[in-house]
Amino acid sequence: MAFTSPSAKYQGTVNTVFLGAGNLPVGGQDALALHYFEGRLPHPPRFSLDVWDCDPGEDWAPALCEAYRGVMADAGLWAQKCVEYGADLITLHLKSTNANEQNAGPDQAVAAVRRVLEAVDVPLIVMGVDQADKDVVILSAVAEEFSGRNLALGPVTARNYKRLGAQALVHGHAVVALSPTDFNLAKQLNIMLFEMGVPKNRVIIDPTAAALGYGMEYCYSVMEQLQLAALLLDDRDIQNPIISFFGEDVWRTREAQRPALFSSGDPAQAQGVMLETAEAVTMLAAGAGILCMRHPQALATARRFLEQMRPADS
Repeated sequence: MAFTSPSAKYQGTVNTVFLGAGNLPVGGQDALALHYFEGRLPHPPRFSLDVWDCDPGEDWAPALCEAYRGVMADAGLWAQKCVEYGADLITLHLKSTNANEQNAGPDQAVAAVRRVLEAVDVPLIVMGVDQADKDVVILSAVAEEFSGRNLALGPVTARNYKRLGAQALVHGHAVVALSPTDFNLAKQLNIMLFEMGVPKNRVIIDPTAAALGYGMEYCYSVMEQLQLAALLLDDRDIQNPIISFFGEDVWRTREAQRPALFSSGDPAQAQGVMLETAEAVTMLAAGAGILCMRHPQALATARRFLEQMRPADS
């Protein structure tokens, strides 16, 4: 007797958000992640690789430094290397603007964004440092300078959503709405953005991510709850693609900083690559529409997994 997979009937659809000059679509599904047998998943999850606007030096593990050797001092060259590795998007972290460290200003941030935009033609996510007032100054300058370039700007939080939401609205950008790992707080931030006029197809949710062994399971459960509410309950205040910045969290763990496990000493075999790959597969299952990663081998393995899960006729 043939096996018939049980299937659910979904009521809602996730909004499609278009990013970049090429209008890369994210979201749009009306079934849970990887549930091709239950509905339409028209746009595959997208993979991004991280770029910093300054050389991270010892802040990055040896396996990562090896993968980007020779380009980490130039954001444009670094972005080009990420595209060569297969990134669908670039996430530019404006780390130099941290008020407690280099405290770079808007001019330096704008210059870094320009270098990346001139170097690659994939969509760009521009992230501040989660310092509400400083991020407003920096990201407002970026939003205005690159008006109409369809960037994704973040983090937009409950502390700065009015100012950054307005900038994104005026200059034609999407926002990355960052909230603590809590369903109600994620929904509340969405509602506040919608009430001030930000279109629902210009919001990407970041419910925060944690590394494997450091809280990933709880983050998974919240992401799953968001997806169930959006699709099963047709909750239109939460029908937005999810972005997961787990790469940063994975690579700052003690486990990822360890030397290679194998006697060959090959950095590509570092434990951090394995951890990031495992996290990527988990986030795909949880419903992430954009996966922000760091190591190219982890990205390649996660993409192969996704291709193997996707039916040939979809």
